[in-house]
Amino acid sequence: MSEHHIGAHDPLNVTNPEHADHHIVSPGQYVLVYVTLLILTGVTVGAAYIPLGVFNPVVALLIACIKGAVVILFFMHAIYQSRLIKLTIGSGFFLFLVLIMMTMLDYMSRAWGAW
Repeated sequence: MSEHHIGAHDPLNVTNPEHADHHIVSPGQYVLVYVTLLILTGVTVGAAYIPLGVFNPVVALLIACIKGAVVILFFMHAIYQSRLIKLTIGSGFFLFLVLIMMTMLDYMSRAWGAW
């Protein structure tokens, strides 16, 4: 008989890693995340009034990425998931940053009005 048959207990959760135990988050942690997001929203609004020139969108995108990471890690419970899921999320963020950098390089390299 095989080692992994139906109904067998798998203590390392190897056969079905998607069926891992769910992590219970306290309401206090949700309040802390909510307050963090409110503060970061205030920082975004405050940064919009600071004249940073061409770096205003960069700062706004940096703050947005931080807020997105907080939402993904805590509201979507990614912080309690396996390394594979964290790697998948991280690769998505990396791809997003690459696309934003390519867009910014294209935007900054154009000679507006010179043609």
